Amino acid sequence: MGLSNLGIFHTAIGVIALVAGIVSLVKNGKIDLSQLSGKIYFYGTVITSVTALGLSKNGGFNVGHIFSLFILILVVIAFVLAKRNSGNRARYFENFFLSFSFFLSLVPTVNETFTRVPLGHPLAKSPADPLIGKTLLVLFILFIIGSVFQFTKQRKNNRMTQA
Repeated sequence: MGLSNLGIFHTAIGVIALVAGIVSLVKNGKIDLSQLSGKIYFYGTVITSVTALGLSKNGGFNVGHIFSLFILILVVIAFVLAKRNSGNRARYFENFFLSFSFFLSLVPTVNETFTRVPLGHPLAKSPADPLIGKTLLVLFILFIIGSVFQFTKQRKNNRMTQA
């Protein structure tokens, strides 16, 4: 696959973070930083975002680095909101930032996976391949549906705590 040692480490931690995110989303309807799966997602995503800064196919700073910095900012803000116990309104932002970071993490994941797997005959020839675009569109629609679900669920939770 042509991965460096840092690339292998980055990929392994990234996969663990994404699996933990999926577990948390399925189990809790959100990435819950108070649960083990949410903590694994958070720390794994931080490590993956930081290690991505040391990776580059083309040399130099690129779009992948911007993605990783943005994802890092999103999860750190969500973490601060969760730890501060900033009130019910902050939960909307916390949920959205974590879900958006998860979606953004899938963009390079889909791109890298589809252009590398299976070995020798990857599913996509380049990042511009229509298969990648269609897959990301489906994931974006799922993100929108999930965000609406989380917003509705959070609104119900907020009303219950105010009553």
